[in-house]
Amino acid sequence: MSDHDQFRIHLSLVSHTNIGKTTLARLMASAFDLPFISISAVLGGVKEIRDAVDAAKETMRLTGRPTLLFVDEVHRFSKSQQDAFLPHVESGLFVFVGATTENPSFEVNSALLSRSTVYQLQSLKPEESEVLLERALEREFPKLSVTEDARRVMIELSDGDARRLLNAVDVSCTMALERGMTEVDAGFLRKTLPATLRR
Repeated sequence: MSDHDQFRIHLSLVSHTNIGKTTLARLMASAFDLPFISISAVLGGVKEIRDAVDAAKETMRLTGRPTLLFVDEVHRFSKSQQDAFLPHVESGLFVFVGATTENPSFEVNSALLSRSTVYQLQSLKPEESEVLLERALEREFPKLSVTEDARRVMIELSDGDARRLLNAVDVSCTMALERGMTEVDAGFLRKTLPATLRR
């Protein structure tokens, strides 16, 4: 397998919002040492697609490496806009990663979908959130005690969203340390966490 061929793996990531599709795409680009371009189908259009193609061609000319192209909300692009990616996916210019909250079988171009592997991403289970919470506390706030009730509140409020959970840990524990506290309880959490984390 050549260096060029090893990157001909294309993905469609399916999940509801706030699962980490963009983060996962960035991690993939970093892991394979590939340039990364992100396009939002909500905000972008033909110009953004052309700009991405031009940038990827220049990268290929200079380095011989493809570009990982992440298209968020790919189902928002029309079928003809999605068609514009096909020749560049087939040529190896792009490693294509499309993200959608919809069923890709109905919303993504069949030719593009047939060249992709579809992964459905899930929210964290409570026990997985608990492991993440423990790691975050041990690493960032080792001298601060967090009660079991407070831990349960953080996990429930995060609703399986790792980003929301880590934000809750950071906000509440930083504020507790600033106030000279040694323990965080559920009552303190409810008073200090912003509404965006308590929804």
